[in-house]
Amino acid sequence: MGRIDTLNRADRDLPTLAVLALLSTGPRHPYDIHRLLIQTGKVFVTGLPRSLYHAVDKLERSGLIEAVATERRAGRPERTVYELTPTGRQEVRRRVRILLTTPTPDSDITYAALSFIAVLTREEAASALRTRGEILTASVEQLTADLAAATDVEPLLLIESDFELARLNAERDWVSSLVERIESGELRWLDAFAEADRQRARP
Repeated sequence: MGRIDTLNRADRDLPTLAVLALLSTGPRHPYDIHRLLIQTGKVFVTGLPRSLYHAVDKLERSGLIEAVATERRAGRPERTVYELTPTGRQEVRRRVRILLTTPTPDSDITYAALSFIAVLTREEAASALRTRGEILTASVEQLTADLAAATDVEPLLLIESDFELARLNAERDWVSSLVERIESGELRWLDAFAEADRQRARP
């Protein structure tokens, strides 16, 4: 009883998602990305710093990021600065959108999607969350029907399904509330790409 998680391995790669998302605010070197992950409590990115540098290498080979400068400061090692390629800008939006859309029992994936929601426009985020809510509603209805049909099973043996039903209901209600806050303008939107463009335009 429950729902199917359809995310593939690439979509679940949270270190690469974190690099893409943080570069959406402008060029950075890996040490700066590492510092931001620690400062902002992105605990869903595990295996630091090794996983971060591995992600940077993978993304550069894939053409999603590119080196644009080398930073040299006295007493510090040389650091390569990276930025998103046009394909990388599209990819980070795609990944966050699909993670927001797809319910999963893996809370780290949900935390990551919500953490980087600003790479989407207000409309994109609300649309993805509405779809998530629809999927959650279908899962609630299916699990409720399954439990109602299990009349020959002792309730104690279904307690984990009872817990899952409560969790699904709670998430659905919270997602619905979040969509209302986004669409009403209660949440001031901070589009990561738009903000990066504004920063680059300043003299």
